Amino acid sequence: MKAKNKILGPRALKKFVEEARKNGRKIVFTNGCFDILHAGHVSVLEFARSKGDVLVVGLNSDASVRRLKGPSRPVNTQADRALVLGGLESVSAVSIFEQDTPYELIKLVRPDVLVKGGDYKTDEIVGREFAKKVVRFPLLKGRSTTNIIKKVSK
Repeated sequence: MKAKNKILGPRALKKFVEEARKNGRKIVFTNGCFDILHAGHVSVLEFARSKGDVLVVGLNSDASVRRLKGPSRPVNTQADRALVLGGLESVSAVSIFEQDTPYELIKLVRPDVLVKGGDYKTDEIVGREFAKKVVRFPLLKGRSTTNIIKKVSK
């Protein structure tokens, strides 16, 4: 499937998830800004996909990233970030959300497994009440978009 065809709005995502569920597929959800894709991102996405059959990635919109990370972010537009994510084999679908958290998107998907980075405590993970199971992924030390930006800015 072409990367651009994996980018779904809420209606298309709901239909995609319903079809997957009807076919007995286990749905996994994770989210993030995925501004400059790096080894930590690839690792968490592959880990998340290993927990089920279908991986849905919630992607912070440009406005959401600016509110969370500051006026100099994102480096890449939401359209570019979504296309790059869609190009990864581990990713089944990408959906952009405008809010600061993916709460509404998780509520829509109601995943079997919700995966989030190990920097979050389980009781801090947004949308956990809509998932059958929550799994935390240990972050790769020293791998972050912020660190990459600092390194190239020197």
